[in-house]
Amino acid sequence: MTLAAGTELATATNEHLANISNTLIYSAMAVYTLAFFAYIAEWLFGSRSRVGRTAAALTTGAEKAKGAPAVTVKKAGGTAVLERPKVVVRASAGSRDVPDGPGAHGGDEQGDLYGRIAISLTVLAFLIHLGGVVARAASVERAPWGNMYEFNITFSTVAVGVYLTLLALKKNIRWLGLFLITTVLLDLGIAVTVLYTASDQLVPALHSYWLYIHVSTAILCGAVFYVGAVGTLLYLFKDSYETKLENGGTPGRFATSFLERLPASSSLDKFSYRINAAVFPLWTFTIIAGAIWAESAWGRYWGWDPKETWAFITWVAYACYLHARATAGWKGRKAAYLALIAFGCWLFNYYGVNIFVSGKHSYAGV
Repeated sequence: MTLAAGTELATATNEHLANISNTLIYSAMAVYTLAFFAYIAEWLFGSRSRVGRTAAALTTGAEKAKGAPAVTVKKAGGTAVLERPKVVVRASAGSRDVPDGPGAHGGDEQGDLYGRIAISLTVLAFLIHLGGVVARAASVERAPWGNMYEFNITFSTVAVGVYLTLLALKKNIRWLGLFLITTVLLDLGIAVTVLYTASDQLVPALHSYWLYIHVSTAILCGAVFYVGAVGTLLYLFKDSYETKLENGGTPGRFATSFLERLPASSSLDKFSYRINAAVFPLWTFTIIAGAIWAESAWGRYWGWDPKETWAFITWVAYACYLHARATAGWKGRKAAYLALIAFGCWLFNYYGVNIFVSGKHSYAGV
């Protein structure tokens, strides 16, 4: 076989692998869509579950002082006795004792069935999605992180992987599924329509083993930060709901149906804090690894390139959040706002800097 023939064969093989990757990504989107509707069904059936809503009712301090009795609910012509949910004490100053909600299914058997179907579909979609990323890597014969399209499809894969890993560890976060799959579908939709870039080789500066180290940790950090940001956002809504109930207010019907099934604000606050605190050291390593790679590629560790600058701003923002969260006067909503600002910095560092700002890290491919 001549050299030219070998090159043509390799090119044809790579194009075939790229087509397989595209097919798998679209297939994953189709299965994610089915999972999305299953999650919707879980929430809808849960909203009709009076048993679940009653079990998730706010337990006030006065009720607990009297020794609140079990909840009695009429069911199928008879009565069912539900024990009061375990009370979770809020971690922030000015404690408020609130039970965790029953979850998206609201205690409804059909809702729970749809939730389990949604998880199964999510696992299937994740495996197909992962196959698409691996096929893309094979088609370019390198790590699939050379442009925004490749980063997007890998980022969403890792985000779903983080969610499934937490579920496998028996963490009560199935309520996160609908929000996660919605944003994953948006992410993949943007990737295949706006950010798509044909398989190509890397620019010279990216030919380094640091690509595997620096970019992989950046993707993992972003995925975990995203999960933490969703928890923080839901914490703000749930905290407002609990405060309104505590002050004798009456939330709207939709807010009541939706928010009472989520974990208590204290649980959401603790979840987000632990997620962000756990990944912050890895984000620190990501920045250090990037500096080492910059010295190897460009002969300097730090040059205040826009990407470097915003990575540092993101680090400072999360450091401020963690410090505020550990300071008594800044627990709760104030710290949560800082967490969302920090994640906004991460998003701008990725989308804003890559698309709208020119610099040495301009590898968007769009």
